[in-house]
Amino acid sequence: MAEAVANVARRVNATVEEGSDTLDGVFKVLRSVSDNIRVITLADNEMKSISSKLFSTFTQLRELDLRGNVLTKLPASVGEMEHLTCINLANNSFSVFPDKLTEIATLERINLQGNGITEIPVEKLTDMRALKWLNVKSNPLDSNTQSALQSLHGFETEC
Repeated sequence: MAEAVANVARRVNATVEEGSDTLDGVFKVLRSVSDNIRVITLADNEMKSISSKLFSTFTQLRELDLRGNVLTKLPASVGEMEHLTCINLANNSFSVFPDKLTEIATLERINLQGNGITEIPVEKLTDMRALKWLNVKSNPLDSNTQSALQSLHGFETEC
């Protein structure tokens, strides 16, 4: 595993030294260790998008921290994550609730604080058996949506 990590570091350094704006091939290098990766933090990187390769490469992922970027959507492949229990999407640029999250049967914690989300699919959230905690503070939710969220039982909601 150490060699794979060293290869990634070398590739990143080469990209920086060349002054390139493209980091290519990292997922190929990481495939040899991807089954062992359970937590990924990509917080505060000003990322505008996430590649679907992230989800197809790191299939054993349990926690994903993408807070503090400028994401507006997630790739559809996020819905195929069979082991994901926690996703942090706080302080991004979502205006719509990432609906594919409701397809992840193992998801226990969703943090969407500080986005621009106006509507929440309350009925779909009630079908999420594993969901224990949802944070949608600092979103421009209407009072009906806030009331509906607060009346839900089975998980803790912060709005």
